[in-house]
Amino acid sequence: MTFSRRQFLGTTAAATLAGIASAPALAQGRVFFGIATGGTGGTYYPLGGMLAQLISNTAELPDTKVSATAETGNASVANAQLLGRGEIESAFVAADILDAAYRGVNQFEDGALDNLRAIGALYPETVQLVVRADSGIETFEDLKGKSVSSGSPGSGQWQLLGDLLEAHGMAREDVSEDYSSFAQSVDKIKDGNLDASLITAGLPTSSVTDLANGHDIRIVPLAGPAIAKLQETQPYYANSVIPADSYKGVDADVETLAVRAIWAAHEDVPEDLVYAVTKALYENTETLGQVHPMGKQISLDKALESVSIPVHPGAEKYYTEKGIPE
Repeated sequence: MTFSRRQFLGTTAAATLAGIASAPALAQGRVFFGIATGGTGGTYYPLGGMLAQLISNTAELPDTKVSATAETGNASVANAQLLGRGEIESAFVAADILDAAYRGVNQFEDGALDNLRAIGALYPETVQLVVRADSGIETFEDLKGKSVSSGSPGSGQWQLLGDLLEAHGMAREDVSEDYSSFAQSVDKIKDGNLDASLITAGLPTSSVTDLANGHDIRIVPLAGPAIAKLQETQPYYANSVIPADSYKGVDADVETLAVRAIWAAHEDVPEDLVYAVTKALYENTETLGQVHPMGKQISLDKALESVSIPVHPGAEKYYTEKGIPE
């Protein structure tokens, strides 16, 4: 997988973040800090770009300028593997995938990535089963015989679809799987070439907003006995609600699932660097919340929520100073 060293920053974000005082220019050195995110149609990518800008403007190291960049990528499973190989300094990874990677289970049965370390919890990612309103799909069981995008094989989305199918007494053979990205799957739904897309991302998700602005959509509920069965084996999935009016035409609350996104690193990233970026995030959450809706859900008091792997010593030092956990 190839990453491009680039940052993403929307016009609104740039205008807001420009108001942050830039770190003093220091002549003695510069350190680069990468953040692996996800595809352009999800939440990881734009939020990662804004976090990179925030870090570049505010992170402090003695006689050193921190230059952070956000990298496009293939989301949680691929990001965990990148960290495991030490190919990037940090990444966004869903809590359940991070746990599986560290313990060497599910997609990581070939070997535990025990060098992974948590920096901190970010925001809840919401599971959204998206269809066109005229698709005839109103329940998960209605997917039988239909085409559904689950992301690349081995990804967190792919694993989730399998778990959901099993919980509902179905098998992968009961659906026609498509392995498109969020943005690609939405384009296929627009064109009538795909019935449904399973998307796990922060609300609102840009690709779903784009679809809803041009077509009548439905978010299929994920609730009831089958979901309770799923939660017995996947405890990281919490009950959640997509509020009415999150997207055009979605005029009632929709019951679903959510899992928290975790910002992770690997054990070889220097302690002072991780301390600096952790401080940059959690002492500027108000600014991040002004430029992205999910930024409003990132808070210091929830920094260790859903974190089941060891915390990086640099982040741990910051939390200890702040009395987290008390």
